[in-house]
Amino acid sequence: MAFSMQINGRTYTVDVDGDTPLLWVLRDLLGMTGTKFGCGQALCGACTVHVDGVATRSCVTPIESVVESQVTTIEALHTVAHGKALQDAWIELEVPQCGYCQSGQLMSAAALLEETPSPTDDDIDNAMWGNVCRCGTYQRIRAAIKRASA
Repeated sequence: MAFSMQINGRTYTVDVDGDTPLLWVLRDLLGMTGTKFGCGQALCGACTVHVDGVATRSCVTPIESVVESQVTTIEALHTVAHGKALQDAWIELEVPQCGYCQSGQLMSAAALLEETPSPTDDDIDNAMWGNVCRCGTYQRIRAAIKRASA
């Protein structure tokens, strides 16, 4: 079945089953490989994108559920509020180590700052819960979010 959707401000049409996860449409059909596969069960956050501005796990989001929505991926993070500030803070504070989880971390952080422009440590912990960093850079992630919010 053909589905048309808005991704990063552009319209794309794909021919897939309606229950195909958004993650696989992004990566395999559209070549947007910045969004990562981590667990396939919405437990790790590596696949986080924004659907209408809300941080959403794309590995469990059926494509048919986003056809009326605006989807934003890591490739367009610089276009959302706080996106460029987050990217700059991530670089300045050397947040990534292996980097695998970082697109999901950044997308979750951007959604947090959109909703809570001056987050507390508790706000950050709650918003970032479920985003797993196997390298353990959580303190640097928190510091980068605070820097981007300043």
